[in-house]
Amino acid sequence: MAGPEFGETWTYESIVGALPGIHVSTTLALAIQLGIFEVGVVVLAWYYDLWNVALAGSAAVFVAGIGSIEMVRVARRIRSVEMPGAYRRLLFGSNMEVVLAVLAFSAMLTYLFVPNPATGRAPFLDRLLGPNPPVLVVYFLLLVLWDVCYRIGTGWWATVTAVWRSYRYTFDAATTRTFLRADAETIAFGLLQLLLVPFVLDFPVLLAVLLAHVAAVLVVTCVSMWLLWRGGEGSAGATAI
Repeated sequence: MAGPEFGETWTYESIVGALPGIHVSTTLALAIQLGIFEVGVVVLAWYYDLWNVALAGSAAVFVAGIGSIEMVRVARRIRSVEMPGAYRRLLFGSNMEVVLAVLAFSAMLTYLFVPNPATGRAPFLDRLLGPNPPVLVVYFLLLVLWDVCYRIGTGWWATVTAVWRSYRYTFDAATTRTFLRADAETIAFGLLQLLLVPFVLDFPVLLAVLLAHVAAVLVVTCVSMWLLWRGGEGSAGATAI
């Protein structure tokens, strides 16, 4: 069976599917991504004697890797049913998950490199890796952070479009169940990010942002699920496709 066409996938899926002469399954692509990143964490920690941040790096790689799996699972689940064309274009065709990821990554870069003028504290990067961090470590750190931010942006866009979909349309019972499962997986990925909490306990800003982000995903997606359930219970409107 032919895979989804471009414009009906996340940007990540489109990149994997468009590589010329390379045909790998999504599962293998995710395994390669997770393996390369984790090897990078271990090798750099060993070479530069940065074992104090290796566990945090592995946690970030794990969250990004599971995030990749979840975003693919959510997309496949959603594409398995007939859906309104406007919802499909909004979710997959707008590339808004990239925009949200850029915003999250830009905020992270600001926190990494800009000192706090109110407290006089050094930038987060200096506190994490010292005043003269190795270039390769910084490069790899930014790569992993982008990966995490992209997954966060994708989760957010899935959440926002889900609540709009659930408010705007009424679906049959089977489609409703599919969307409920997709929303549940979106929540699961949000909660998974709480694995990063132990590593940001000494950084109140990051801790507050992380907890607020997870709470917002939970609340908004639960609203989507409630709207789906209410629509299914009422069952008065016709499915809009």
